[in-house]
Amino acid sequence: MGFNAQIKDADVQAVEAWMATQPNTTSVAEFTPGPGIQRLALKFDITELKKALDECLEREEFQGGMQDQGFAALPLTQRPGQTEWTENDLSGRYWLRGDERYVEEPREDLVPEINFSEFNPKFTGTYFEHVHEELAKRFPVGRTRVLSKGLYNCNSWHRDPEPRLHIPVVSNPGSLFIVNHHVTHLPADGSIYFTDTRGYHTALNGGETRRVHVVAALAYDQITK
Repeated sequence: MGFNAQIKDADVQAVEAWMATQPNTTSVAEFTPGPGIQRLALKFDITELKKALDECLEREEFQGGMQDQGFAALPLTQRPGQTEWTENDLSGRYWLRGDERYVEEPREDLVPEINFSEFNPKFTGTYFEHVHEELAKRFPVGRTRVLSKGLYNCNSWHRDPEPRLHIPVVSNPGSLFIVNHHVTHLPADGSIYFTDTRGYHTALNGGETRRVHVVAALAYDQITK
């Protein structure tokens, strides 16, 4: 039995036009570049990245007091001689509009990214050390962390003081990154993605497995001229 709308206004015509087409359900599992997120030419070996993740987790467990909320970190870099990490070291300054007031407010303290210049000796000899060396030859790399996001989980909608490089190590098609109004999947294939996290962004994991990225802050604004 067909449906006949009693009112045929512009809204009805628009919806009927949309219903005459089918959404693309294939490309959503691919990377789509956009304002604030681009794939770099440099690429690492995904098999070695996964191996390094396993090796590091055999030496050290994920850290952070928000693991029950799906956020966990493993610091790959440190201040010279550092042996302990605060919650602020693992997270750091960000801004958000957290409630119905729509007022932007800071959270946590600023982290001097450029001071995290030493690779964590706990992970010496892993492929992650090679990754950090290659990145540091090209960019002013600050904190470099392995960040894990639990399944069915989302970060806050926030902005950071600096942009970041993301290297997906473990992912799934439901793992998405959103910068301002652009959303895309970042496949774990060894690629490196520039994410301009100075703009509002979030990461979400809508898949059935965890998501793990190596994330390196770019401390361009902290370089001494």
